[in-house]
Amino acid sequence: MKLHLEVITPEKVILEEDVDEITLTTATGEISILPNHENLLTKLMPGEMTIKNNGKEEHFAVTGGFLEVSENRISLLAEYAVRASDIEVGKAEEAHERAKRKMAEHKNDNEFRIAESELRKAILELKVARRNKIRTS
Repeated sequence: MKLHLEVITPEKVILEEDVDEITLTTATGEISILPNHENLLTKLMPGEMTIKNNGKEEHFAVTGGFLEVSENRISLLAEYAVRASDIEVGKAEEAHERAKRKMAEHKNDNEFRIAESELRKAILELKVARRNKIRTS
């Protein structure tokens, strides 16, 4: 038996497929979801999501959102999600430095919050990419 997984961001559907298992970070800690998991609605925390399917693993960086599990269907509504294999370390490092500069130069609280969010996203991408030894260009 498989789980039907949908990963959706405000921009697009990132993934829709049947999987064996998913592991991610919620507000109460890291959880793994297998077929026949109890129904669940929970907040996602920024972190790495691992999908296992047919003996292979795929990794994603997810900045947060909500997760719903119901009758072997998983809906993950994410603020931002990217496959580890799609992360370009060089671009993530540039975004990291740019966000740090924006935080230092902020003119108001809103600019600071936006820059802080960009910094967290870049740090998460770098962490996931390096953990999964992704390309550096």
